[in-house]
Amino acid sequence: MPCIAVLGTFDTKGLEHAFVADLIRARGHSVLLIDVGTLDAPTVPHDITREAVARAAGFDLTSIASRRDRGEAVAAMAKGAAAILTELRSAGRISGVISLGGGGGTAIGTAGMQSLPIGFPKVMVSTLASGNVAPYIGVKDIVMIPSIVDVSGINRISRTIFSQAAGAICGMVEQPVPCGADKPVIVASMFGNTTKCVQHAQSLLEKEGYEVLVFHATGAGGRTMESLVETGLVSGVLDITTTEWADEWVGGILGAGPNRCEAAARHGIPAIVTPGCLDMVNFQEPASVPDTFRGRRFYQHNPKVTLMRTTPEECSELGRILAEKINLSTGPVTVLFPTRAISVISAPGQPFHDPIADLALLSSWKAHLRPDIPFRVLDCEINDPSFAEACACALLDNIAAKKKSL
Repeated sequence: MPCIAVLGTFDTKGLEHAFVADLIRARGHSVLLIDVGTLDAPTVPHDITREAVARAAGFDLTSIASRRDRGEAVAAMAKGAAAILTELRSAGRISGVISLGGGGGTAIGTAGMQSLPIGFPKVMVSTLASGNVAPYIGVKDIVMIPSIVDVSGINRISRTIFSQAAGAICGMVEQPVPCGADKPVIVASMFGNTTKCVQHAQSLLEKEGYEVLVFHATGAGGRTMESLVETGLVSGVLDITTTEWADEWVGGILGAGPNRCEAAARHGIPAIVTPGCLDMVNFQEPASVPDTFRGRRFYQHNPKVTLMRTTPEECSELGRILAEKINLSTGPVTVLFPTRAISVISAPGQPFHDPIADLALLSSWKAHLRPDIPFRVLDCEINDPSFAEACACALLDNIAAKKKSL
């Protein structure tokens, strides 16, 4: 009988979690109730105490509670929730987790869920689910359900939302994942402006027996790809679209953080890297562009996406950054640079065509790159079939070189 963890602040939201637990039991599953409250006494019976959660994080709950510092308490219980859920999952004691919460409860519940692997069922019913949930989801597959009303009692709205959430976690736990052929994995980065290149390279790699997982280079996509590389499950990295570094450096909305392009390098995973879409910085509608960028060259990709062309100075700095990241490589890596266009819209006759900026990127990248790392310059556009083929072949060569060295 699968067991589902029901985690929450049982001092303020005990009855709501007990309601969900009863629904889960009615579906034939067992329940493990975990209290992460820190203020008043818990209002419902539970299996794992708040004291145990705090201890798992290395904290003394009595000391924390005496200071009545909500921020400190939430941080401590978030760390403890992650430790407890990780231990329970590793021991095979739970098959899924659900939580209900406001601001504090969401922070604690999702911190615990982020410690669990992709594919492990996770549901968070939250008052914050209709806003920016990126900080709560991170790079994991957490299902966020808007609570609509506050998590405060059982009423005609919450009864429906909580019941459907209970059904969701039960369905996720009950649904078997069909078996598939386990092929070695390659991860790839893609944008709309590099789709043709990635898809052609993907087809070539799949013919060679690889499973290619494609990530959209929107910040979260890059972070997720890096996190998967960190797990050691990846045989190669087809990093064709490094555009997230343009947003990270210049100030767009799709940056992937300062560690983008480091995972493969530090773990010795065979890789190829190209300057895909480093010509563009992403913003939302035109009114969202900061005033500091007035007078720059823009392209309206769609009503909700405004692209800004990177300057030669910015491209020079991006070349240095990418070189420094790739210089960390302990495994085989190759840089490939298409001189005719690094995106669809940087080709001759297109709105972001700027040979001076592209040359600044190329020259800086090559100048700062370790001499032993191959830097291949190809006289073509990034979406030409010949470039995709060169990327696929270079990656296969690097994978073979890695195997030979083992």
